[in-house]
Amino acid sequence: MADQKLAQLALTFLPRIGDISLKSLISYCGSAEKIFTTTKGKLEKVPGIGSHASKSILDHKQAFLKAEKALHYCQNNNISLLFYTDKDYPSFLKQLPDSPSIIYLKGNVLPEKRRYISIVGTRKASKEGKQNVAEIIKDLAPYNPIIISGLAYGIDIEAHNEALANGLATYGVMATGIEKVYPAIHTKLAGKMIENGGLLTEYAPHTKTDPSKFPARNRIIAGLSEATLVVEAGKKGGALITAYLARDYDREVFAIPGNLKNENTVGCNNIIKNNIAQLVSSGKDIAFYLGWETTNETASKNPTELIEQDYNPEEWVILQLLGDSELHVDEISWKSQIQIGKLASILLNLEFKNIIVALPGKKYRIK
Repeated sequence: MADQKLAQLALTFLPRIGDISLKSLISYCGSAEKIFTTTKGKLEKVPGIGSHASKSILDHKQAFLKAEKALHYCQNNNISLLFYTDKDYPSFLKQLPDSPSIIYLKGNVLPEKRRYISIVGTRKASKEGKQNVAEIIKDLAPYNPIIISGLAYGIDIEAHNEALANGLATYGVMATGIEKVYPAIHTKLAGKMIENGGLLTEYAPHTKTDPSKFPARNRIIAGLSEATLVVEAGKKGGALITAYLARDYDREVFAIPGNLKNENTVGCNNIIKNNIAQLVSSGKDIAFYLGWETTNETASKNPTELIEQDYNPEEWVILQLLGDSELHVDEISWKSQIQIGKLASILLNLEFKNIIVALPGKKYRIK
């Protein structure tokens, strides 16, 4: 297991090998370890891998030295390493082609079958913006979602704070090594987040702070959740990058409108106007759009008892996967090994039978 984890880590330190090409290599060779024993000729046949990338793989000594150092640090500091093929790697992220190959996690493994929402906004949050965050998270608390944000000044840190205040788990996505909270003033709060949530990053320990890494970090914030809420945003900035990424990942995007002359809300107004985001004014709006129900609401309904004999084998596999959870169509396809085209037909048939219901963002649940 240690050798496998070392090989996985080493792949992430290879020059000219990005997340997409790394996944192609794993798919073609079968495992991280086998990649390093594959011949140059065979490596070059892997889609996206040319002579330069294959040479980088063969000259892997420095990559393994860096991987050994990172692995040793993680083992001594209670940091989990989640490779994208691991069962504990977040399923929402696994659906994305450009998801990070590996995640360094401090805290709790992100639980499956939970609701996730990302909350982002300007670093120069207004009093009204902070109040909106507090009210929305209070509204969402009965649905017990996990709150994702980026630990930055302003709306981000307010979202983490309010999540903790309402007893919700929250995770901060970092653009630095896992050992360095940025900005440092949020270190104490980050420590509290680890108790019930955690911190995560795609960057190896001791990676220096680099502004160019923050836009890449935003794809993880967008990808971890079924929806992203923009509370306040200027004309440009990271919050809008996150919103556009969430849209591209086929996730729901929400935004709170504001005064037309307020520079802190012009970004929110623009993404609403351009149909990137849906206008919301409360957490109840978000729960309605996402089809969320509280535990009490679910319990008050008369559950439909499913009998295996009433369904064909593929339908039954899908119903067993759904259980009492909500799953994205890509996750259903991946877990059931049914191709998307065929799966769409099966899901539509189950909808006609009034057995499942389609939710926003191409998600499904048993009705």
